[in-house]
Amino acid sequence: MSRIAFAPTRTRVLAVGAALLIAAVVTGGASAAGNGASGHTPREAAALTGTAKLYRPAGDDITFSFDAHLAAKDNMDPEAAYGTFTFKHVFPNGTSGWAKAKVDCLVTGGKVAVVTGVVTDSNTPFKGKRVGVTVNDLGKHDRLGYSWIGKDADTQELPKCVSSAPFEKVKEGTGDFKVLPWQPVYEQPKG
Repeated sequence: MSRIAFAPTRTRVLAVGAALLIAAVVTGGASAAGNGASGHTPREAAALTGTAKLYRPAGDDITFSFDAHLAAKDNMDPEAAYGTFTFKHVFPNGTSGWAKAKVDCLVTGGKVAVVTGVVTDSNTPFKGKRVGVTVNDLGKHDRLGYSWIGKDADTQELPKCVSSAPFEKVKEGTGDFKVLPWQPVYEQPKG
């Protein structure tokens, strides 16, 4: 008898709980679908973040770190990107070269990102120059490329958002690059 007596109460509690859950989901969904006025913040337009070491069997220690972003409001202007990236190369003999760049352009497509920036601080000849880096976010097998390859790398004038193919392998266990794909919005032709 006591089981039957509790059944209607349990049913009412479950029904009220389900109704509250449905109301919360519907209300939350309405807020998420709305514009900024309802408290919803749109995702940023693009991003490249993370740190990894390059694979070098000869013992070189080469590390790249990225904190590059493109705000949602600047979706159609990759040159409005902001943030920094750094790279450091420690040679087996202990000498090293490093640089920190201020981001001036970021374009991503799928899991590939191209970022450029002007080197603001460095112990290399890169100081004051624009450099570019390409990242392919492949999970545990990320790849990376950079603009300072070739015999004319010291004299080149690199445009914004230009780099090379991601020809370098990331050292196993170190890759945590994250690429947020850019989703440009193009206007439809009128008429």
